[in-house]
Amino acid sequence: MYKLKVIAKEIEMIAWFKKMDMPIPIKFRFLQGDQRQVVKIDRILQADEEKLAGNRMYIYRCQSVIKNEEKIYELKYEVDKCRWYLFKI
Repeated sequence: MYKLKVIAKEIEMIAWFKKMDMPIPIKFRFLQGDQRQVVKIDRILQADEEKLAGNRMYIYRCQSVIKNEEKIYELKYEVDKCRWYLFKI
Protein backbone atom coordinates (compact mmCIF):
# COMPACT_ATOMS: atom_id res chain seq x y z
CA MET A 1 0.00 0.00 0.00
CA TYR A 2 1.25 3.45 -0.88
CA LYS A 3 1.45 6.25 1.69
CA LEU A 4 -0.05 9.36 0.08
CA LYS A 5 0.33 12.91 1.38
CA VAL A 6 -2.81 15.10 1.45
CA ILE A 7 -2.34 18.36 -0.47
CA ALA A 8 -5.96 19.20 -1.58
CA LYS A 9 -4.93 21.60 -4.39
CA GLU A 10 -7.49 22.86 -6.93
CA ILE A 11 -6.47 21.92 -10.48
CA GLU A 12 -7.48 22.59 -14.08
CA MET A 13 -8.77 19.40 -15.70
CA ILE A 14 -9.56 18.10 -19.16
CA ALA A 15 -12.16 15.37 -18.71
CA TRP A 16 -14.59 13.37 -20.79
CA PHE A 17 -18.22 13.63 -19.64
CA LYS A 18 -21.00 11.23 -20.58
CA LYS A 19 -24.66 11.92 -19.85
CA MET A 20 -25.23 9.90 -16.68
CA ASP A 21 -21.81 8.40 -15.89
CA MET A 22 -18.91 9.60 -13.80
CA PRO A 23 -16.58 11.96 -15.72
CA ILE A 24 -13.34 10.42 -16.98
CA PRO A 25 -10.25 12.54 -16.22
CA ILE A 26 -7.76 12.79 -19.15
CA LYS A 27 -5.08 15.27 -18.05
CA PHE A 28 -4.68 18.11 -15.57
CA ARG A 29 -2.57 21.17 -14.87
CA PHE A 30 -1.54 22.69 -11.55
CA LEU A 31 0.97 25.17 -10.18
CA GLN A 32 4.08 23.70 -8.62
CA GLY A 33 6.14 26.56 -7.25
CA ASP A 34 6.34 29.16 -10.04
CA GLN A 35 5.75 26.81 -12.96
CA ARG A 36 2.74 24.92 -14.27
CA GLN A 37 2.93 21.15 -14.31
CA VAL A 38 0.85 19.18 -16.86
CA VAL A 39 0.11 15.54 -16.04
CA LYS A 40 -1.48 13.04 -18.45
CA ILE A 41 -3.42 10.36 -16.60
CA ASP A 42 -1.99 7.02 -17.71
CA ARG A 43 -4.30 4.72 -15.72
CA ILE A 44 -7.34 5.02 -13.49
CA LEU A 45 -6.83 2.34 -10.85
CA GLN A 46 -10.05 2.92 -8.91
CA ALA A 47 -13.10 5.20 -9.13
CA ASP A 48 -15.63 5.66 -6.32
CA GLU A 49 -18.38 8.03 -5.25
CA GLU A 50 -18.76 9.47 -1.75
CA LYS A 51 -20.82 12.06 0.07
CA LEU A 52 -18.79 14.41 2.25
CA ALA A 53 -20.84 16.80 4.42
CA GLY A 54 -23.74 16.43 1.97
CA ASN A 55 -21.55 17.17 -1.10
CA ARG A 56 -21.36 14.47 -3.76
CA MET A 57 -17.78 13.75 -4.80
CA TYR A 58 -16.10 11.34 -7.19
CA ILE A 59 -12.73 9.98 -6.09
CA TYR A 60 -10.19 8.60 -8.56
CA ARG A 61 -7.00 6.75 -7.70
CA CYS A 62 -4.71 7.21 -10.72
CA GLN A 63 -1.22 6.44 -11.93
CA SER A 64 1.04 8.60 -14.13
CA VAL A 65 4.67 9.26 -14.91
CA ILE A 66 5.54 12.61 -13.28
CA LYS A 67 9.08 13.94 -13.72
CA ASN A 68 10.29 10.55 -14.99
CA GLU A 69 8.92 8.79 -11.91
CA GLU A 70 5.79 6.62 -11.73
CA LYS A 71 3.40 8.05 -9.13
CA ILE A 72 0.05 7.08 -7.67
CA TYR A 73 -2.24 9.92 -6.64
CA GLU A 74 -5.85 10.70 -5.82
CA LEU A 75 -8.13 13.15 -7.64
CA LYS A 76 -11.49 14.42 -6.40
CA TYR A 77 -14.32 15.97 -8.40
CA GLU A 78 -16.88 18.03 -6.48
CA VAL A 79 -20.12 17.51 -8.43
CA ASP A 80 -22.13 20.52 -7.16
CA LYS A 81 -19.34 23.05 -7.75
CA CYS A 82 -17.77 21.35 -10.81
CA ARG A 83 -14.27 21.58 -9.27
CA TRP A 84 -11.35 19.18 -9.51
CA TYR A 85 -8.73 18.69 -6.81
CA LEU A 86 -5.40 16.91 -6.63
CA PHE A 87 -6.19 15.51 -3.22
CA LYS A 88 -3.30 13.16 -2.39
CA ILE A 89 0.07 12.40 -3.95
